[in-house]
Amino acid sequence: MRKINDNNENPWYNISGLNLAYLIDLYEQYREGRTEIDEELRSLFDQWGSPLNEKINRSCIDLHGNDEGLKVVAATKLADHIRNYGHLYADLCPIDSHSTNKKQLQLEDFHLTKTDLEKMSAQIICSCEGVNLENAYEAFLYLKQCYTKTVGIEFSHVHNKEEREWLIDKIEQGRLYQSFTKDKKINLLKSLTEVEEFENFIQRTFVGQKRFSVEGLDALVPMLQNVIQKASLDGVKNVMIGMAHRGRLNVLAHVLGKPYEQIFSEFQQAPNKELVPSEGSTGINFGWTGDVKYHLGADLQLKQKKAMVTLANNPSHLEFVGPIVQGFTRAVQDYRSTRGYPEQDTSKALSLIIHGDAAFAGQGIVAETLNLSGLKGYKVGGSIHIIANNLIGFTTDSIDSRSTTYASDLAKGFEIPIIHVNADDPEACISVMQLAYEYRQAFKRDFIIDLIGYRRYGHNEMDEPAITQPKMYEFIRKHSTVKTLYKEMLTKNGVITDDIEFEKKVKQKLQEGYEKVKNGASLSENEVVENKNESLSQKSETNVPIETLRQINQQLLKWPNEFSIFPKLEKILKRRKASFEEGGKVDWAHAEVLAFATILNDGTPIRLTGQDSERGTFAQRHLVLNDYLHGTRFSPLHQLNTSNVSFAIHNSPLSEAAVVGFEYGYNVIAEKTLVLWEAQYGDFANGAQVLFDQFVSSGRAKWRQKSGIVFLLPHGYEGQGPEHSSARIERFLQLAAENNWTVANLTNSAQYFHILRKQAAMLGRDNVRPLVLMTPKSLLRHRLTASSPLQLAEGSFEPLIQQKVLNHPEEVTRLVLCSGKIAVDLKEALTDEKQPLDELHIMSVEQLYPFPKENIIEIISRFPSLQEIVWVQEEPKNMGAWFYINLKIRSVVPKNVSVRYIGRPNRSSPAEGDPTAHKLEQKRIITEALKFKKGGMNDE
Repeated sequence: MRKINDNNENPWYNISGLNLAYLIDLYEQYREGRTEIDEELRSLFDQWGSPLNEKINRSCIDLHGNDEGLKVVAATKLADHIRNYGHLYADLCPIDSHSTNKKQLQLEDFHLTKTDLEKMSAQIICSCEGVNLENAYEAFLYLKQCYTKTVGIEFSHVHNKEEREWLIDKIEQGRLYQSFTKDKKINLLKSLTEVEEFENFIQRTFVGQKRFSVEGLDALVPMLQNVIQKASLDGVKNVMIGMAHRGRLNVLAHVLGKPYEQIFSEFQQAPNKELVPSEGSTGINFGWTGDVKYHLGADLQLKQKKAMVTLANNPSHLEFVGPIVQGFTRAVQDYRSTRGYPEQDTSKALSLIIHGDAAFAGQGIVAETLNLSGLKGYKVGGSIHIIANNLIGFTTDSIDSRSTTYASDLAKGFEIPIIHVNADDPEACISVMQLAYEYRQAFKRDFIIDLIGYRRYGHNEMDEPAITQPKMYEFIRKHSTVKTLYKEMLTKNGVITDDIEFEKKVKQKLQEGYEKVKNGASLSENEVVENKNESLSQKSETNVPIETLRQINQQLLKWPNEFSIFPKLEKILKRRKASFEEGGKVDWAHAEVLAFATILNDGTPIRLTGQDSERGTFAQRHLVLNDYLHGTRFSPLHQLNTSNVSFAIHNSPLSEAAVVGFEYGYNVIAEKTLVLWEAQYGDFANGAQVLFDQFVSSGRAKWRQKSGIVFLLPHGYEGQGPEHSSARIERFLQLAAENNWTVANLTNSAQYFHILRKQAAMLGRDNVRPLVLMTPKSLLRHRLTASSPLQLAEGSFEPLIQQKVLNHPEEVTRLVLCSGKIAVDLKEALTDEKQPLDELHIMSVEQLYPFPKENIIEIISRFPSLQEIVWVQEEPKNMGAWFYINLKIRSVVPKNVSVRYIGRPNRSSPAEGDPTAHKLEQKRIITEALKFKKGGMNDE
């Protein structure tokens, strides 16, 4: 080509007009790495960059002048503006669609005219293969149509170039909007008819009852129907759905296929029991307390496609089901029947999360869950999120509930593409759902659909919304439903005639379902409240032959020859060889890894996550070793030659609620996997309190949802201040009822070994329950908590542990009951006593719930001279186990035996902030528990 830079001046300075446009196009090809660019031109691009830069930097030139180059610059800015901000001009809101104040895209805002653009090549605005565009003005109109109809897309925050170009190609090549055949249009109308008539029937028939109607966002249902059909055809085996109560009944009926009669039976005060599903969804059968109809989930087996669709149960804590559904999804995707980490296949399961607009912006659990989407321990290959946006939260306008333009703006921080779509354009809604699915399949990343509609009634059907939003509801009550609008459009276009035959069939089916249940008999009070306490005492063998333990221990202390373990850590780990020699002891972390190894050998996969869980908060675990020379990683539990199941361990993000929800969901699906979540400190579990309250403790009673998840909560008073002392054991005991979980506070490593193995043995059984363990901190390396290998090999878990062998039980007058670290402190103090305290006996209650009533009765019966039982704890009186266990103890003691408390007084804060004050208070508690006069009560 001709020399265009014979000196060292900027070659782009004097280039303008169409020549500049041509060079801009070549520069884009250069950036894409095309090889056909002339070498001389390539070197100029290398040296001087984009031809646009020179024009932009020459700010002194008047944009209103005749410089053709600046007009080209303005045109490219116009194109970029449409791509980045076209959503602001789009017709997105059904109830604002007739507004005269709608923002318009004007050429004069860019100092351009129609004539200016007609002189330019269409390539300056967009390059669309197969689209005949004569000039830049036609390209402008085309691009405007692509980005400003009833769909608005945001992707400028997506940094990955491949993803952005994929989205641009879909939109600008006309691949966003699907082509709807006549049959497809009619089927869509039928779906919308079913949705609307279902809501209308319930409104007429069950007057005044809550249902949280989907009306105003009716398109949500066919969107779900279409993506599930597409996913099942692509071989997806499980589709997991999480949503709040808005529209749930309609989704249950028309996506999950729950029969109308079952739904109507749950509206009746006297349902027909034969129609109530065996899951116990209304709570009147099998002794389960149940839940309201708009919190219930369901499963649907697609027979022809061999796929399962699951709608997760969800209480009124709207967004907290999100991480649970992600856990469901990952559990299906993980193949756990191999050593090492599970093999993940993201094509096996798809998660669909439906959010509320106010909740998406307002509830922090959403951000926590989105943050999981790219993490190796939690990613699910992309989720499709739908914001069911009715522009209001209960009675709160969006201007009062978020600080952002859109409800979806939070997702921009995670580089998730966002599409806004008008819910009154059902074909556009189906199209964007298809786009979201294709994007997920292509990039294994999340996608957000902001489905913008309205809420036809109040928050529930008993509310009068016009009290707080009079203008909005004046418009809504005049606004036709989406079914009506779509039917009118199809009629106008000659797709259908004004035939209401299908509507009649839908109404008839609804009436037939109602007829099956309307004559139900009265429900007796006993049938409603009856509960059954299932036994948790099913015995499991937890001991392991000593030789097996020795062999496993040897395997755990081997690592690859080329692996360079940190020298200090190597010395610590190799000390474990001595544990199986004469007089050897197994400390807490050692017992844990032996328990894990034997559980893996038994064929049970394990998943352990938490903040710093690979190393352990207190540098005790080290289940993932790091090569300090080369940076490689290795886990000894991945090399067990007798194991054929997976061991997954992941450091979690600094999040409690989302991670606990994820692990709970994982375990609900992977019911034969031992799933453990560890808090960095026990009180960090506070951040997940909603999950413990609404799901873990009560999910079985409400929904018959079983889980054997284990929670490891470091607990103990060691002078670390109010925030790192207590795991708030009182909260778990307050929630304990109907054998809903096991709460334990252990005192030695053998107990920990056996309770983990016991829990693993219960997995998959009907009586499996979650396990809440208060775990140690300073006791991890305490000599009194270490156990002999024989205790692991020949022992079992004991709900109660006596601290000494009694030679004269008839002399005992005081029985001290305690649990956890304070029991070890008492034992240590007792060994320092110069003379034996025969009138004092100490027992550690290792299993606090279920309360070991029979064991304690048997122990008490050994002491004929018993005068008092003292409960000793290090927590304040209004915390810890005292308020729970006081009544339990009093229910089993003889009348002549008193029950007393020794511990910290009632306090608002869990512990002292000053270490010296802590030591004094701890010493007082120990002294008072052991201070005892022969033949009498303690000296007070």
